Amino acid sequence: MNNNNSLSEQLGGLLRSKGLVMGTAESCTGGRIANMVTLVAGSSDYFVGGVVSYSNEVKHNVLGVSEDSLRLYGAVSREVVEQMAQGAIRTLGCDCSVATSGVAGPGGGSPEKPVGTVWIAAALKEQVVSHCYHFGTVRAENIQSAADAALTMLLELLQKSDG
Repeated sequence: MNNNNSLSEQLGGLLRSKGLVMGTAESCTGGRIANMVTLVAGSSDYFVGGVVSYSNEVKHNVLGVSEDSLRLYGAVSREVVEQMAQGAIRTLGCDCSVATSGVAGPGGGSPEKPVGTVWIAAALKEQVVSHCYHFGTVRAENIQSAADAALTMLLELLQKSDG
């Protein structure tokens, strides 16, 4: 937990120093990222909120993910997770966001997207980066690994940016 707290604290410090606010769009992490961020005292200075978009209907109706992307690529895809991140920025009125969509397990996998497959995106204004991760088969570990990876991805994006 200390490592997770220090990651959240480091991200919070960077957001505060840049005068930016963040939000989350979480599917497979189910709010874990928002929880990690808000464990830090003073996080209300830079965290505006999150959307737990477990269903495709919420991904589409709240975050604006296109029905075509959901149908053609599936919820666990680059296309969907990038739209989720951009949708969080629009919906929550924040500067940056992270988004997760994956197969936490132990069931629900397929040969194309086995258990542990997670797409993560980080967005800063119009800039979006994404990556597919392949974690293990233990649900709780996959959720925590995805949350850690998402915070790390946003931290790295912010460190590379000018604003």
